[in-house]
Amino acid sequence: MSTDFTPLLEQAIQSLVSEGKEPTVALIKSRLASPVPMPLIISALQRWKKSGTVPKVELVKKDDSAEARIKDLEVQVKALTERLEALEQRLP
Repeated sequence: MSTDFTPLLEQAIQSLVSEGKEPTVALIKSRLASPVPMPLIISALQRWKKSGTVPKVELVKKDDSAEARIKDLEVQVKALTERLEALEQRLP
């Protein structure tokens, strides 16, 4: 599950630019309608200063339990093992 903060950050930066203000982390944070993690604000501002556009900024939340992740990895290992065995059988 992920949360896309790009529209919020774009809106905050555009409102500052339209007022003739230089966007800063503090000004962006003050313009946000909902909380955004500070590292994401910093990253978006740095990229905006370099390219003039706000990149896609997402926060990925890990909802998978350890058991689900282990099960997925076991399935992946089994598939890779089968592929490896098939390749080994092709060798002379």
